[in-house]
Amino acid sequence: MRVSIHNNNGQQASASCERRPPSFTEARNRRQKVRAAGMNPDYWYAVEYDRAIKPEQVVEVKFWNTSIALYRGQDGQLVALENRCVHRQLQLSLGQVEGNRLVCCYHGWAYNQEGQVVDIPHDLFDKPMPACKVRSYPVKVRYGLIWIFPGSASLAQERKIPQIPELEGNNSWACVPLDFTWKAHHSMIIDNLSDFTHAYLHRRYRPFTDAKLTKCEQQGDRVFVNYETKVGMGKVSGLFVDRKRVNTNSMKLCYEYPYQWSNTDSKIKHWCFILPINERTTRVFFLFYFDALIIPITGIRIPQWLMTLVLKIANPLLIKPLLSQDGVAVEAEQKGYDTHFDAPIIELSPAVHLFQQLTIQKWEEHLEH
Repeated sequence: MRVSIHNNNGQQASASCERRPPSFTEARNRRQKVRAAGMNPDYWYAVEYDRAIKPEQVVEVKFWNTSIALYRGQDGQLVALENRCVHRQLQLSLGQVEGNRLVCCYHGWAYNQEGQVVDIPHDLFDKPMPACKVRSYPVKVRYGLIWIFPGSASLAQERKIPQIPELEGNNSWACVPLDFTWKAHHSMIIDNLSDFTHAYLHRRYRPFTDAKLTKCEQQGDRVFVNYETKVGMGKVSGLFVDRKRVNTNSMKLCYEYPYQWSNTDSKIKHWCFILPINERTTRVFFLFYFDALIIPITGIRIPQWLMTLVLKIANPLLIKPLLSQDGVAVEAEQKGYDTHFDAPIIELSPAVHLFQQLTIQKWEEHLEH
């Protein structure tokens, strides 16, 4: 909205007065609060695929408006540093990796794996080498993903990356992760993934139908949701489900802050790992894994050694198009909220209320510290 004003000489001037959603402290209700909440940094967050960072390569990743330079040294070790040179504040991700050091592109200041400046290649003008450093972040690799702990480093050992036993050991299930970057707040994505009232959106693929909520409760930092529902009813995808071995009439889901997972009869499972980039951008990593797929018509189980190939084919043909529908929906919801943030709240699902309540609670805990 633009308004016109006049100066003392009677000349017309123009001023911009745009309405915007309230900040967390300005919010007047639960929906406004959850749509402004960040995610508590004192957890491990998946930020990139392990295969995506080659030796002596650096990239930028972001967690809630915090820029991080992620690089792999010549020795193969991953390092995450605050993405700025202490000298002129350039992003270190614009530089290059030399051996196991990250070197700023401007003046060549070199940083070691602890973020300490260890070399300055130009004249110091008779001054001693400055003792300065940038912050370093704990980094781990698990399930093919790179994880960073953006919060207090002292909590990194206490807080654990989710354990997925099926993806570990010699008899691990096949898993081919996929990801999306959606222009939507992270809370909208959590609402979408665990609330089955949006089955209409997926009427073409029918991953779940006729859902009835049978359990909805918060236990600590988890919200458990159970549905009676028909799982995997798609015309094509449904042919691969072994309904003789798997009860596909119910599903368990959990918002295990800040992650999300589902379980169908302990045979069809997934985890979702959220990376909140900023207030309106979120990267989402999905890990689907199965123990009950069959070759259509034959009823013969697909062995795990062949499952990776099956998933590589299924991801672009079936799973990615399905999840892309969710992306379209949450991006449209973000646009709608940005315009109608003060509209009355008409939310029927008790599960959504609990998801949002937990997100607000965890953000408030962070702000209090």
